[in-house]
Amino acid sequence: MNRRICLRLTGCAVASAVAAPRWMRAQSATEALTARLDVPGGGLLATLPVNFSGLSYESAQLANPAFFAATNAALIALFRELGSEGLLRLGGGTSEFTAFTTDEPQGAPPFDAVGPDTSKNVKGETRITPKSLQNLRAFLDATNWRCLYGLNLGRGSAAHAADEAATVMHILGPRLIAFQLGNEPDAWRNRYRPATWSYADYWKEWSAVHAAVVARVPESQFAGPDVSNKMAYVTGFAEDVKKSALRDVVMLTSHYYAMGPAGAKGVNLDKLLAPDPKLERDLQIAMEAARSVGLPYRMSEGNSCWNGSEPGVSDTLASALWVADAMLRFASLGCAGVNLHGGGNGYYTPIAGGVTSGFTRRPEFYGMKLMREFVGATLVQSNLQCSSDRVSAYVARKNRSEMLLAINKTAQELTMRVPMRKCHEHWLLKGPAIDAREGVTLTRSEGNVLHGSLLHVPPYSAVLTKV
Repeated sequence: MNRRICLRLTGCAVASAVAAPRWMRAQSATEALTARLDVPGGGLLATLPVNFSGLSYESAQLANPAFFAATNAALIALFRELGSEGLLRLGGGTSEFTAFTTDEPQGAPPFDAVGPDTSKNVKGETRITPKSLQNLRAFLDATNWRCLYGLNLGRGSAAHAADEAATVMHILGPRLIAFQLGNEPDAWRNRYRPATWSYADYWKEWSAVHAAVVARVPESQFAGPDVSNKMAYVTGFAEDVKKSALRDVVMLTSHYYAMGPAGAKGVNLDKLLAPDPKLERDLQIAMEAARSVGLPYRMSEGNSCWNGSEPGVSDTLASALWVADAMLRFASLGCAGVNLHGGGNGYYTPIAGGVTSGFTRRPEFYGMKLMREFVGATLVQSNLQCSSDRVSAYVARKNRSEMLLAINKTAQELTMRVPMRKCHEHWLLKGPAIDAREGVTLTRSEGNVLHGSLLHVPPYSAVLTKV
């Protein structure tokens, strides 16, 4: 058999073998798949910070002050289900169409919930007011999350950015981690800027707005460049921050989407389940840039498919498995956190709905929830041997406990030989089918599911074991 050796990084300790209970004995019409996981040296990788998991929403959502508010108990409960701490990023394409004002609007808010921005959306000015920010602060206090806040650089002015920053800082206080100036500036050419727009032009504008904000709010901190995909902006930003000795820049950020645009040929389940070399390549570049300037790197916005997400792909069990795998890939290479973009009823949003319509958990929610078990865990280097490139495994250690997560993105039942013989707790992420939009579950059970040194993982599922 042509064996493909994959290096996987994990977070708790090692796993064991599974004495497969009935719920893990799903049968496949094809031959069973085998794999072997070893932890040869036990080399430690990265430790996941408490706010590693995050969500990203459009800034326009703040035009409805009842959304991020202490009165929105349903959304608060869902945020806390994902993490006792976390990071809410506000930005997206609509951040370039927001306008801060102290004049509170009269009447009902313009909308209930905002979905992800797409090229087809008709965008209009949305107003952010002190009431919105006060409610946001109460929401963050209730969830114990913090905020990464985007200011309008694409279509705004330095003076307006400084005015907004002053109010945001005053109201959010310790709940604010940093400001970001502009959203995806690497995509502004022929949109908000002329065809000659370059990174050098961006840095010049960023520096001017940065100076205006700091002059008004000296204690401000910043993150950037928050680009869509051009890594030259990330490396250039890191170099310029270092040259300028800017101590108020506290984080490097950029975006990542597994595929896109939505509706394009080849944007399908098969592509989402397959490994993405671009993730590894771009993340290595980002991490090298971050290390060169001594800053953490965070994926501040991303998801399965850009330009609004793909129905029947972004809202299925496949997306839940993709989330668990992708988030741990980021973590294993040293990324400080991941913010999955969503909002409204967008197909890829982990939490769908609004204040009036109510909220529901989408499949991606369960992939994120599984990541909560890795908070504070240290990933351990491991070697996975498997003939399929759609099998992943991650090992981690936490509080003298050991964990192993096996992700099976194939239609075959997987038998994995692991360096463990027993566990006391296990989790199963599964659904009725890989394209299932409903019925995706994440369940926890006690007891040993390892038999000898074998772990059985059903088709299209993920199994987490704890020793």
